[in-house]
Amino acid sequence: MPASALALVLTAALLHALWNLAAKKWGGGPHFVMSCAIGVVLVWLPAAAWLGVDEVPRWTPMIWGLVAASAVVHLLYFNCLVAGYRASDLTVVYPVARGSGPLLSAVAAVLLLGEHLGVHGALGLAGVVGGILLITMGPRLIGRGLSHDAQADRRRRHGIWWGAATGALIAGYTVIDGYSVKVLAVSPLLLDWVGNLLRMVMQLPVSLRRRHTFWPEVKQSWRGILAVSVLGPAAYVLVLLAVKEAPLSRVAPAREVSMLIAALLGGQLLGEAERGWRLAGAALIGAGVVALAI
Repeated sequence: MPASALALVLTAALLHALWNLAAKKWGGGPHFVMSCAIGVVLVWLPAAAWLGVDEVPRWTPMIWGLVAASAVVHLLYFNCLVAGYRASDLTVVYPVARGSGPLLSAVAAVLLLGEHLGVHGALGLAGVVGGILLITMGPRLIGRGLSHDAQADRRRRHGIWWGAATGALIAGYTVIDGYSVKVLAVSPLLLDWVGNLLRMVMQLPVSLRRRHTFWPEVKQSWRGILAVSVLGPAAYVLVLLAVKEAPLSRVAPAREVSMLIAALLGGQLLGEAERGWRLAGAALIGAGVVALAI
């Protein structure tokens, strides 16, 4: 992976971890999903208009179809993520989602896009996924630290299921968007902005059914909405720019260094335990990223 692509991925990882922390702290239900889509459209409108004047009229029916498909998958992804954060902890949902996503993305990139992992790529992928597993499970991997709290166990199970569903959707939109940017030369920012515009339309019926609670939830969650609206697209556009410089099977797992950042910030800001296991997992992720870069 070129150094420039690695720098883009690492910056995106930091932004991604920060907006997920904000979504966990201030996120809510379907109105949060709708509000974030509106926020993205408003915040990034000037840049999208500047780029779209020349590019959008040239989009083919195939491009529009892929943009629409991306919007659907992204909408399902964000709803799953927010539901997971309501049902469980950040350090369960986030690692499972980010761990299963790159595994599926890399496999799909090899099978569908003809990319090759190679020895270093395979070892790097294994390191990233293995490190996320350490962070997620901790001492439970060796039969220690088992909880006898039925409610805590249920929350963990819910987190694993929601995280796995989110990871599968991550793999889906990563392949769709990677193909759009890399093969069809679609602007990453326009792809994300138009996708949010379409997600507003698709999410509208859900928000209208509960419109009496819309403004109260926005007032309560405005900090999270602002963070997601600004940092979310910035992080994803950086990833898509990296995809233009490096193979998707390298970029998708390497961006999971955000787990290192989330583990450190989560331990401090959310008061989470098992720091030794999480640091070991973070070290394994770092080794995996180095292998992927090689």
